[in-house]
Amino acid sequence: MVEKRRIGDSPIEIAPLALGGNVFRWTADETTSFAILDAFVDAGGTMIDTADVYSAWVPGNQGGESESVIGRWLKRNPEKRDKVVIATKVGFMAGLKPETIGPACDASLQRLGIDTIDLYYQHKDDESVPLADSLGVFDDLVKAGKIREIGLSQFTAPRLREAMQTAAANGLHKPCCLQTWYNMVERGKLEGELRDTALGYGLGIFPFYSLANGFLTGKYRNKADLDKSPRGLRNIAYLEGRGQHVLDALDAVSGETGEPLATVALAWTMAQPGITAALASATSLDQLAELTAAIDLKLSAGQMSRLDAASVEVEPAIPG
Repeated sequence: MVEKRRIGDSPIEIAPLALGGNVFRWTADETTSFAILDAFVDAGGTMIDTADVYSAWVPGNQGGESESVIGRWLKRNPEKRDKVVIATKVGFMAGLKPETIGPACDASLQRLGIDTIDLYYQHKDDESVPLADSLGVFDDLVKAGKIREIGLSQFTAPRLREAMQTAAANGLHKPCCLQTWYNMVERGKLEGELRDTALGYGLGIFPFYSLANGFLTGKYRNKADLDKSPRGLRNIAYLEGRGQHVLDALDAVSGETGEPLATVALAWTMAQPGITAALASATSLDQLAELTAAIDLKLSAGQMSRLDAASVEVEPAIPG
């Protein structure tokens, strides 16, 4: 039986791995995407994460392609709608002006072919719009039955605190989670004030870039490896500093568990305080198998300690 975790204070419970839909109609064609979605659900996965902007960066695309793939998959497999939690996002390109959120939600619902979005995110903070206004529209969407729960993505600690206080002060539906950048080689992007703030408000946390653009799979070990994929050059900074120490520790734990590095890295992430589910995407069934294996992998205290020691961000010494 797959462990289920509640998303913050919401009634929604999910497996501790969420499938990222950013690759659908980008590095995974529709046939492959359908196979990955089927295999994810068969392995006990329950949450699919996408956004209305996916994958607008691909030549010829305009955004919404990922949602459309998921919608066609659900239409082909209507019995799976009750087995999955659908999360999508709004506001990455057009911002969060109140007049744009409602029509964008309707467009996402149409592409997904569903009546209600389970978890609807503000994709990134839009400081040009008062939080009472944007959260007010999200509250209206909850009351209209178009969305079940509200998420916030890419918020700083002060703005997260302001958003939660604004919702409470105005009697608006409370956001239940934060999606943010976090992985073993970039722990400082969450740990500290941001995580403390999220936990203080009872929010579930969903880290993206959980595998650091593939670096934590061991695919990129030197500069010559960076040409292996479209995302390779994003890993150049990871090759320096403690990146190699992290890979060495992952190699050791991988040898002990018999699991791939990606599986170990995700298991470590899932075990961190406040994490509801790690986000990761796959472009093949082999990759997906490495991701879903993390759902059942429980690392020992000693293994966690070694991974912690290799990945911890040490503050530079102050000259005395």
